Amino acid sequence: MKKIVVLTGAGISAESGLKTFRDADGLWEGHDVMEVASPQGWKNNMELVLKFYNDRRKQLLEVKPNKAHLAIANLEKDYKVTIITQNVDDLHERAGSTNVIHLHGELLKARSTFDEDLVFDWTKDINVGDFCEHHHQIRPHIVWFGEAVPLIDKAIEEVSIADIIMIVGTSMQVYPAAGLINYKKRNTPIYFIDPKPSMSKKTMEGVEIIAERATVGVPIAVEHLSRI
Repeated sequence: MKKIVVLTGAGISAESGLKTFRDADGLWEGHDVMEVASPQGWKNNMELVLKFYNDRRKQLLEVKPNKAHLAIANLEKDYKVTIITQNVDDLHERAGSTNVIHLHGELLKARSTFDEDLVFDWTKDINVGDFCEHHHQIRPHIVWFGEAVPLIDKAIEEVSIADIIMIVGTSMQVYPAAGLINYKKRNTPIYFIDPKPSMSKKTMEGVEIIAERATVGVPIAVEHLSRI
């Protein structure tokens, strides 16, 4: 079976109703991103940060995977599939995908501020005073700006052995995720699905542009795959 690596970003989740990206004015749900997604923001106002992610978590539990998530999950019937996502939602898993690398963490998990490897499944609010077994505050299991991306080496390894790469709903402009494409094997075909593609055949070898939103473009890419 050929190996497909799918890189996904906010665009795929947006069609399920999740607003997971910053607005044009640089604000994230009305907040400066550094207020709610940085270690300094956490230090300055823990209550604000917890409320921000509590609200995002409630919204996530109300939405469902869309056609793009389902089409990607369905690829597992014919290919070895690894998803590398910048999204913190679980919509890929709910659609049926079984191998998902979350570069930026997971909204439905929490972790200890004492031991970052102590991670819990978490679907309710996190409140000030919710402690881990070591009596330290727990926090969202999210990779904030300025923090290391623990799974980036695993993601690089997956890209380096891919036979086919599909990019969905991400501009590939934000690092370190944007740098992943540099680790692909030579002549690896790339399907780039985005209504406003930032990539072209002039800028990337072997890329096929599908200038559509995820729910339209992914089924088109899957149809193309059946011909190769």
